[in-house]
Amino acid sequence: MLLFLYNTGARADEAAQLHIADLDLARAPSRGLSSVRICGKGNKERRCPVWPQTTAELMSAIDGRKPGEHVFLNRYGRPITRFGIHALVGRYSQKITTRFPSLGAKRVSPHCIRHTTATHLLRSGVDINTIRAWMGHVSLDTTNVYAEIDLEMKAAALARCEVKGVKPGRRWNEDKGIMAFLRGL
Repeated sequence: MLLFLYNTGARADEAAQLHIADLDLARAPSRGLSSVRICGKGNKERRCPVWPQTTAELMSAIDGRKPGEHVFLNRYGRPITRFGIHALVGRYSQKITTRFPSLGAKRVSPHCIRHTTATHLLRSGVDINTIRAWMGHVSLDTTNVYAEIDLEMKAAALARCEVKGVKPGRRWNEDKGIMAFLRGL
């Protein structure tokens, strides 16, 4: 479940409503990349690719089951709910706080995993429109939130365009080259 949420950026409700028939798992390399059809808000459908590791986990989870069944089940064998997914994410995030103590102070939720997916896609150089489609956003404005809040990416961009060789504290009007250029206009 956790791997699926991170791989697809699916909302908790989208993962809870996923049926086996929504999976297109490549069982042979000739079939190409595996994917999943996700039904999002407003019954809008999108396809997301899934990694080979996610494919293997999903194939194991659905082995011998019918296409009309839900992919993710709770411990009683019934379809998991979005509340069950929230509880599962919370349980696992608590479990790993011994290895990652900073998580203890954070509220980790399925939406947090979704946000992490979008941020990692952005940091990997994926264009914002592709991320919009991946996340199932109708508007680019919704997706632009991820671009706005990533201070680490802003710092990296600033470092790439830093002007080399300019001494700090030097005023522009003291630069003979700039002044000569401006006089020539």
